[in-house]
This record gives sequence, structure tokens and C-alpha cells, in this order.
Amino acid sequence: MASAISANRAELLAIANSVASEKMIDKSIVIEAMEEAIQKSARNRYGAENDIRAKLDPRTGDLRLWRVVEVVEEVEDYFKQVDLKQAQKLQDDAKLGDFIVDPLPPVDLGRIDAQSAKQVIFQKVRDAERERQYEEFKDRAGEVITGVIKSVEFGHVIVNLGRAEGVIRRDQQIPREAARVGERIRALILKVERQNRGPQIFLTRAHPEFMKKLFAQEVPEIYDGIIEIKAAARDPGSRAKIGVISHDGSIDPVGACVGMKGSRVQAVVQELQGEKIDIIPWSEDTATFVVNALQPATVSRVVIDEEESRIEVVVPDDQLSLAIGRRGQNVRLASQLTGSQIDIMTEQEASEKRQREFAERSRMFEEELDVDETLSQLLVAEGFTELEEVAYIEMQELAAIEGFDEELAEELQNRAVEALERREEAYREERRALGVDDAVGELPHLTEAMLVTLGKAGLKTLDDVADLATDELIAKKRPEQRRRDGSGPRRREEDKGGVLGEYGLSEEQGNEIIMAARAHWFEDEGSPGPDDADAAATGEAADAEPSQ
Repeated sequence: MASAISANRAELLAIANSVASEKMIDKSIVIEAMEEAIQKSARNRYGAENDIRAKLDPRTGDLRLWRVVEVVEEVEDYFKQVDLKQAQKLQDDAKLGDFIVDPLPPVDLGRIDAQSAKQVIFQKVRDAERERQYEEFKDRAGEVITGVIKSVEFGHVIVNLGRAEGVIRRDQQIPREAARVGERIRALILKVERQNRGPQIFLTRAHPEFMKKLFAQEVPEIYDGIIEIKAAARDPGSRAKIGVISHDGSIDPVGACVGMKGSRVQAVVQELQGEKIDIIPWSEDTATFVVNALQPATVSRVVIDEEESRIEVVVPDDQLSLAIGRRGQNVRLASQLTGSQIDIMTEQEASEKRQREFAERSRMFEEELDVDETLSQLLVAEGFTELEEVAYIEMQELAAIEGFDEELAEELQNRAVEALERREEAYREERRALGVDDAVGELPHLTEAMLVTLGKAGLKTLDDVADLATDELIAKKRPEQRRRDGSGPRRREEDKGGVLGEYGLSEEQGNEIIMAARAHWFEDEGSPGPDDADAAATGEAADAEPSQ
């Protein structure tokens, strides 16, 4: 490249064509790089203070070199200015204030200047090459691509993709898969990022989407949209589950994915290093889908808590270990597949839980309503779980229970209302003992029980509440997760929810509470505007950083 600067014009064009072809970039970019390199070297020769320009004709190879000077009455900078008399020697119609061209003779660059020019050209070409790579791959996320393993660095696999390189990071590889330099490998383009050192193409072989794309290549019905993979979950290199549905009633989705003698699924299994894949029929009915997802275990009963996005599954005693799977793998994949937390218990455990809840609720009604054990058990058997349900149900419904009449129903409702009032008064006294301001008690949607919870969390004034973001106030706790062996629950620090997360307040209610608590901040500035309501949700309002 050093010879490019002193070469004749035919050689300059030949070099530009060669570099553009080799790097697969526009020839004009190479020409521009050469011009910039020549300008830099000319400034070194004539002086860096000069405004020197170079122009290389892309068709003929002719090189022109000049400096730009301003026509002035009195010259102060001899490098960038010229007087009118001298200017008119260069250009007949020059006048004061014009910028004119002062032609310069070609420069014969020395070794140092040529090396500097070479670096400029290389950098310009490298930048153009990186931009081309980014433009080529930026919209290809989610596509399966084949490359050749170039190297393995610190556990990360570098893949030659032809015109660029991709990387499969350690956490995106299939465990225990041997990566050998020179071998061909298929992977999914996870994302493409523009970075200082060039575009970074991140690949994955562990993502569920990679498995879905492989099935689309092996199963024509998926590619054509007749069969759809509605959900997928993977434990890379070990086991996976996919839920499939057919949009053509005459085609069995599971059979189509398995293929003749398992040929289709085996092709995917081999690509995923022997990963066992369970193909199950997807269903809009959550309970049915959960039963399918837990195969090969047999399920006795499914109880769904939609509010908590949690599912309780009861299995026969001899099916517990099969349902949980080795190290909790089967239930974990089923949870990922359904998007809900799944708790598994045996029929004996479920029975004991029901008996325990029945006894606790019966005892609560017996104490709060001052009734005998038989009557309290009858209420629980009829589905009542809270005092509020007894207090505010239609009297006709309560009186319709076998053995009840209107007089008994009215008496039970009166006792339930009195019990709720006693409970509210007890909470009110506890709230005051905790030092929670009465002004906090006037905020919308808050009950005395909620105020006690706020007090126990150290939130006792309007400012304490106002400093919270909405999520910090009302976000629900994430469900407990079973240990990997299925033996019991385990908690994680990030499972902590908002202070009032257990009360089921909506985001809208949370925003109203926060804004009502902040209202006194704006008494001297007028009412808070709509932007302040948005700040309640994000915690970004002025002086409203989340409390620690």
C-alpha cells in the first residue's frame, strides 16, 4: 500500500479496484481514503497550517493537489490568506472575501509519509468494512446461519461467517459440546450490536428459538404455517419440550413433528447433541396443557390461581418423582412451557392441605361469629373463606343454604359486620401505636390493615409514601419456587414485592395513592399535572427517589 502514494495513476486505480474487491466495499470509499492519506502527507510536507485538498479522478487516475486561501486586504496568516494582487495572479476575477484555489505540485512522499498514508487508508477501509458487516447482519436476528469454527477463546467460540465473524458465548453453548477448530457449525443469530471495535454478532445454540427454527427446517408443515410451535422450553443438551398445534384438522401435529420412524425429530436431536425432546399437543385450556406438559407423569387434579399465575398440580404418590423429574427438570420445563409457576404435591399432601385449611377457616368462623363448630364447618363446606364473604353476600343466597333461614342468615351477617368492625378497630389502634399519621389514613384505597403494614415497613408519613415508586408500593411478590429436587420452596432476594403487594391493588390504584401522598408538595405550585402521574409509576418525579 505504501507504493500507492508514489505510483503512477494507472497503478493507483488498480490498487483502489483491488482493495474494494477484496474487502467487498464501494470503490469510492477507497478513493476517498487515498485522497485523505495524500492530504495528510502533503500537510506534513507543506505545513499543517495549510488547508490542503487532494482529488483523485476515479476514471483516469489523475491526481490534483491544491490549497484553499482567502483573499484579504492585509495578510495576517500567510498559510491561509493572500492579498488581492497576488490572488488575481492565480484567478483573474478574484475579489476581496473570495476563497480561491492555489495549485500545488505533486509531492514525492518519503518512506515515513508513505507509511502514515498507508495507515490512514487501512483505517478508512477497516471502518467501511465494519459498517458493511453491520448493515448486512443488523436485520438478521432470529435467523439460523452456518459457519466454520475459527477459534475458541476463554470458552467462547469464534465462528467465521464468511464476510464477518460471530461469537457463541459460553452461556449460549450446549453444555459438554466439543468445539473443534475447522468444523462447520449451525447457530441462531441472537442479536447484532454496533461497538467501537466493529459489529458484534452474538450467536446461540442454547436458546429455545434455535430448536424451533431447526424444526421449521425439518418439518415442511411448520415452514408452511400449517403446524405452529406455540411454546418451547429447553434444558440445553439434556431435555426439551415443545407445544404444537395444527391449523388443519386432518394433520396430527405431534406425528408430523416426529416423522416417519422418528426421522424428523431425530435430525433435530442429533443437531442438539442428543437432547431428548418431548413433543406435546398445545391446548388453549391451561389445565389440559399442564397435564400434557407434565408427561410422562399422570396428573390427578389441576388447580389454577390465575391472579398469581400459579398452578397447583396433584399427582398420585407413585408419580411424584416422575412429575418432578431428575433435579426438578420435568416440572421446571413444564413451568417454562406454560408460563406459570407449577407446584406439585401428592394426593396425600393435597388431602392434608385441604384438611388443614378447612380446620383453620372453621376455627376462624367459630371465633369471629361466635357460632358452634357444626355451623362454622357448614359455612366452610359451602365455600366461604373470609368474613367479608359472609357479611356482604346477598341474604337470599345465605338463607338458601340447607338448614338456614332468613333469621339465621341475618344474624350471621350482623355478626360478620361486627367482627369486621372489631378487626378494623384493632388495626386502627395498632396503626396509631406504630406512629402512622392520620393523614396517611386518609389516602384513597388504603384499609387499616394496609396502614399497619406500612407502619411495620417504617412508612409513617405522607412524605414516606410519596417517596415510593408505584412498583415499590403495590408490586406482587413473585411466587416461591421449589428447590431443584422438588423438596420444598426456596426464596430469592429478587422475589420481594411491593410493601402492599399482598393486597392485590391495581397499578391505577397505586398511582392514585402515590399522587395523593404527593399532593401537599404542589400546594404552592398548583395541582400536579399528568406528567406527575407518569412519574409515580417510574419513580422519576422531582425529589421522589425510591426510599431504601
